Amino acid sequence: MTPEVSHVQSDALVIGGGLAGIVAALECLRAGNRVALVDRDTRERFGGLALWAFGGMTLVGTPLQERAGIPDSAERALRDWVRFGELDPNDTWPYLWAQHYVERSRNDVHDWLEAHGIGFLPAVNWVERGRFGEGNSLPRYHVIWGTAQRMVRTLADALRTAGAGGKLTLLHRHSVIGLEYGLGRMAGATARNDDTGAEVRLDAPVVVIATGGINGSHAQARRNWPIQQPLPTQMLNGASPLSDGKLHQIATGFGAQITHAGEMWNYAAGIPHPKPHFPGHGLSLIPCKSALWLDHRGRRIGPEPLVTGFDTNWLCRRVAEQDAHWTWHLLNRRIALKEFAISGAEHNPRIRDRQFLHFLRETLLGNARLVDQMQREVPQFLVDDSLAGLAARMNALTGHEHIDPDILQATVDAFDANFIDGKTLENDAQIRAILHARQWRPDRLRTCKPAPLQQLGAGPYIAIQTQLITRKSLGGLRTDLDSRVLDGNDQPIDGLYCVGEAAGFGGGGSCGKRSLEGTFLPGCILTARAAARSIKAG
Repeated sequence: MTPEVSHVQSDALVIGGGLAGIVAALECLRAGNRVALVDRDTRERFGGLALWAFGGMTLVGTPLQERAGIPDSAERALRDWVRFGELDPNDTWPYLWAQHYVERSRNDVHDWLEAHGIGFLPAVNWVERGRFGEGNSLPRYHVIWGTAQRMVRTLADALRTAGAGGKLTLLHRHSVIGLEYGLGRMAGATARNDDTGAEVRLDAPVVVIATGGINGSHAQARRNWPIQQPLPTQMLNGASPLSDGKLHQIATGFGAQITHAGEMWNYAAGIPHPKPHFPGHGLSLIPCKSALWLDHRGRRIGPEPLVTGFDTNWLCRRVAEQDAHWTWHLLNRRIALKEFAISGAEHNPRIRDRQFLHFLRETLLGNARLVDQMQREVPQFLVDDSLAGLAARMNALTGHEHIDPDILQATVDAFDANFIDGKTLENDAQIRAILHARQWRPDRLRTCKPAPLQQLGAGPYIAIQTQLITRKSLGGLRTDLDSRVLDGNDQPIDGLYCVGEAAGFGGGGSCGKRSLEGTFLPGCILTARAAARSIKAG
């Protein structure tokens, strides 16, 4: 339990103990400031969502890219970013933050992390290519060796070291219930101990909001859902209930502006967490490219098939358009062993714990450990030796007779017919997408060579019931390139900063409508370091 305190004075108050808050506090301490950091979560969960994240980062112009012969540049990355995100160049601060990201991600994120002993896997992955090539025009996705969990714990240790001798006051299980303003600038905040109910006064001339987004609250997500997009009747929560936007609303009382609140980065294939951390907690699958994505009646969704790795935003819209709130992934064990994965540190222990030989073995021979674990622990992960038996299991799970085994068989037969006349005569958009993905070696290692689903010896069959899962807010409080919160006249509110997801990862919406994926963890670091530089100069 956090020790009881009633009054804290500091040079900078950081609200939120996720990655952005940790980095902002760390850099402020290193600049000689006394820092108070207030976090709503427990000591064990210090680090927020990043503590559980996989650790993928979109980075530009890195040594890994150079060694792989990837000719990246800030100019090329910005073109991809603006095109894919449909970013409006007249939307000044989001555009400038996008430019800042592609220009500074190498030095301010990659090199900064390496200086803290954080390295990356040697392969650079190619994600969010766009359905028509309008996304990442080349590979940029770097994976932290040790996942984001190792990064967060390393930086948290550095934070405690920098804050030794009373320079850091760290309060867990405290919620900020009001901001204080006086003499023309921010003056601190009032927080409440969530265990005892006691209030604490937090005096500081500088306040940094690092409370995450709004998508942990389904009420907020639904309230801000884009009018032109269908809203599912049910969704899982892949964020945290603590990311509820309450401090966003408090900040508007001082003139802050919430922008692009309807832009979100959700995922199309979630399953309920078998050991949930909170009600409605979901896991985000990395859908198998070779699986057939079916509607609730077992028919292949089309006419353009759903394939992951090209446009996540489009996948979410297509799933939300379906008649039921769930869809099915139909595959076999051959596909699952090579392609099945779950986003996050929790279900990637070989990377998280830096077990290189085990990781290499599972990459080359198949991840039977994870597949078998899902079969044991997750009711939505169904396995059967026949398609008819699988259909019966699917209907038993939902309590409806939606799946006609004859229709399911016909769906599979229609796909498998692509291979009857030889491997060069198939004519299917999903197969073409798979063949394109396999041209890049890291993707070839994790993507099956196209083959019939009913291929002899590839079974048993697997059906996974999935649904849309909320994740990130792409909008937030409008900020300038110093992470200062701006009022309705685009003027800084003296002493008020906002970083990370709370700032829409910079400017109130730097990604636009779509992310190039892997832009969130670096966005937390970039915005937090910008705030700390400004506070130091200030």
